Amino acid sequence: MGRILLVGRLAVRDLRRRRVETVLLLLAIMAATTTLTLGLVLRDAAGDPYQSTREATNGPDVVASVSRPGELSRLEELASAPGVIDRSGPYPVAPAKLQASGRTSDVQAVGRDAAPASVDQPELVQGSWVRDGGVVIEAAFANALGVRVGDPVTLDGRSYEVVGVAVTAIMPPYPGVSCLVAGCMSGDIPDDRAAPGLLHNPGLVWLTQADVRSLTPDSHVMNLKLADPDEAQAFVANHPASRDAPRLAYWEEILEEATELARDSQILLLIGAWLLGLLAVASLSVLVGGRMADQTRRVGLLKAVGGTPSLVAAVLLAEYVLVAIVAAAAGLAVGSLTAPLLTESSAGLVGSAGTPSMTMSTVGTVTAVALAVAVVATVVPAVRAARSSTVNALADSPRPPRRVGWLIAISARLPVPLLLALRVAARRPRRVVLGVVSIAITVSGIYVVLILNAFLTTQPLAGGYDDAQVELLRQVLLVWMVILLCLAAVNAIFITWATVLDNRHSSALARALGATPRDVSTAMAAAQVLPALIGAVLGVFPGGVALFAAINTITGGDSDRATLPSLWQLLAVVLATVLVVAALTAVPARLGGRRPVTEAL
Repeated sequence: MGRILLVGRLAVRDLRRRRVETVLLLLAIMAATTTLTLGLVLRDAAGDPYQSTREATNGPDVVASVSRPGELSRLEELASAPGVIDRSGPYPVAPAKLQASGRTSDVQAVGRDAAPASVDQPELVQGSWVRDGGVVIEAAFANALGVRVGDPVTLDGRSYEVVGVAVTAIMPPYPGVSCLVAGCMSGDIPDDRAAPGLLHNPGLVWLTQADVRSLTPDSHVMNLKLADPDEAQAFVANHPASRDAPRLAYWEEILEEATELARDSQILLLIGAWLLGLLAVASLSVLVGGRMADQTRRVGLLKAVGGTPSLVAAVLLAEYVLVAIVAAAAGLAVGSLTAPLLTESSAGLVGSAGTPSMTMSTVGTVTAVALAVAVVATVVPAVRAARSSTVNALADSPRPPRRVGWLIAISARLPVPLLLALRVAARRPRRVVLGVVSIAITVSGIYVVLILNAFLTTQPLAGGYDDAQVELLRQVLLVWMVILLCLAAVNAIFITWATVLDNRHSSALARALGATPRDVSTAMAAAQVLPALIGAVLGVFPGGVALFAAINTITGGDSDRATLPSLWQLLAVVLATVLVVAALTAVPARLGGRRPVTEAL
């Protein structure tokens, strides 16, 4: 048979013989590819509700506003500018205080005609359009206030009835930081530092023009439709802002702010994907090393019947490449189907994300990452095994331990379990490093999740999120954290079992010389607990601190507002990590310690 067919058949046969390990490998890589897929498709999927809202409301391409009545002529000049094919307005805008359900909020009240407008006619979710004495409230703002059609509200001391709830594309949904006119402040500014006279996180309401004029409007807004919507940014650039010029906002700018939640979710998922990718590399490296120790005789048989070192290496590598391809396909499918659950639109948008389209760039990126994870983790052990002596491989002789004088001198004075644990760890320093890195990555993720969860709990409006969006971000953090912890747990079990397989001869010899099965089991578990302690400490500092700084750099966040974990929380994380690793490693260590001595020798 051909070389490729031979390699494929040998690889598939070995995977079928070790089904449990194959499934664990598949899950490890699939966790990373699923999270990466979610991050890559999330942003495109989240833009769909805003586009639906633009279509339903015939949203403007450019929103122009002036803050003084004397500048209305500037808006009229802008309406006749080249490229403008339609408009609505100018409409008066008045700042006001709205009281509803026992809460007081700043609002921008826009005066509108009872007749529908050709550009930006808000889509009613409930009720009817504006009429005298009636107010229509933007849907996300109404949801935050808990008001419905028929409820009474007060605007600057005047009583109105809520006659409708509507969505619009001229602003991001509440509590978005965009303002129709000048004179607003975002949630990034604390209330005690708020400048007087400025609106703080204002909502949007619509009244009749007569009702708005009774509130003393100080600004006007006009909506423009361009012949080519893609030229909106260029149109704004051709009319630069100045003291007397209208303030302009183009629709892509509004889209950017309306999908800010999706962008933050995307960043969290991408960072989680890279962390999971690193953990997957560690898992694969350990599992490959353990399987190589268990496949030593098989490597010798392949070479004895004529297999070259390159053929043997190709067979060993092909197993993990096949798993990586399947894991990439599964991750792409699960990620694309799960994305809509994490991109539910705000109450202020029409529709939902739906199933995002899968682009070739996304497929290529995810597949390349999966293959890279498999190749990086397996190429060195595969080549090392292929180059081993055929005679030694057939004999499956144990690897001679490395003699380190100072380690022998220190360990000789320790109890038997710790003596054996130190010597087990010293035989595989690279595996110890992988264990430390694995725990450090996990604890770094926990450190960041603690900070982000505290921020969402104490300062949700500072990030521009309503309650539903805060819950959605928490779901993203939960997905990230659960997969991270599960993969780290599997990694700890991998490392322990690989250590048990590697030390089956030396453990049996120690028992033959007087060590008890409990001593051997405790030594195997302790060999993982010590690296776990070091990894947990490194995961807090510098790992967690560096990861949080990286997230702040990417998102442009302000680390000064973050609530850092307290000392007792960090100590609890370190202690819990050590205890969990001890519990996870106890079972495989005990199973390895109960193997009969004569069989192992």
